[in-house]
Amino acid sequence: MSPDTQAPRVVYEGKYQRMVVRGSWEYSERTHAGGLAAIIIAVTPDDNVLFVEQFRVPLQARTIEMPAGLVGDVDAGESIERSALRELEEETGWTADHAEVLMIGPTSSGASSEKIAFVRATGLRKVGVGGGDASEDITVHEIPRARAAAWLVEKMGQGYQLDAKLWAGLWMIEHRLDGTPRD
Repeated sequence: MSPDTQAPRVVYEGKYQRMVVRGSWEYSERTHAGGLAAIIIAVTPDDNVLFVEQFRVPLQARTIEMPAGLVGDVDAGESIERSALRELEEETGWTADHAEVLMIGPTSSGASSEKIAFVRATGLRKVGVGGGDASEDITVHEIPRARAAAWLVEKMGQGYQLDAKLWAGLWMIEHRLDGTPRD
């Protein structure tokens, strides 16, 4: 048996993550429903892309991200789509009539077993102020779609950390997964 296929050994376990050693590998696993998070790709009726800004403790920096959250952290039986809509409303104050899972893939396959679902939210309407739950301090940015990439580059120049998944999300606004442009 290869050392990297040996049984895993848990060296730490917290509320949402555990650290595991398997052979020569050290990595984290999410401990909630399936180890899955959702990132929400949302464009308002006024053609603005929704971004969130928040301080992230692991980076010790402010970040720009698309709204996102853990699937099943509130209700273990919650679907990806329902989790995405809940997080969208909680973080941004917007809800949507429909949520569509576009793809699911690993976030950092060499360091974590976590996967992320890219979810397109459509039929958006403003229902609240957003800003996250009591443990979060989120600033919502509504950026015109035509300026979104340039705005992100400006934020990077100002010292913000940018979630690399932003670029995939922007691409998915404009394209189907087969690469053809959206109507």
